[in-house]
Amino acid sequence: MENQNLSEVLMFASLLSVFVLAAVQLVKTTVNLPKNIIPLIGVGIGLLVGAVAYPFTDMELVLRLWSGALAGLSATGLFELVFNNRCGKTKE
Repeated sequence: MENQNLSEVLMFASLLSVFVLAAVQLVKTTVNLPKNIIPLIGVGIGLLVGAVAYPFTDMELVLRLWSGALAGLSATGLFELVFNNRCGKTKE
């Protein structure tokens, strides 16, 4: 049973990450924020989107919140991975 819940959470998080990514980018372009709090904002938006998405799934609230938090973290990381070209090494 736990594996079924985990599968549902991961599938729902992958679906939510598209919407969370768009919302985070909207916030980043409209509000002047420090870059180091963007992941926290992504998690907050993910939690909000996960909680509001109750008509689209029959998952419990806790599982939807976990999905939203994972979607917020993955959306922030995905954008950084794809669109920020960072050349060089971690240590010089």
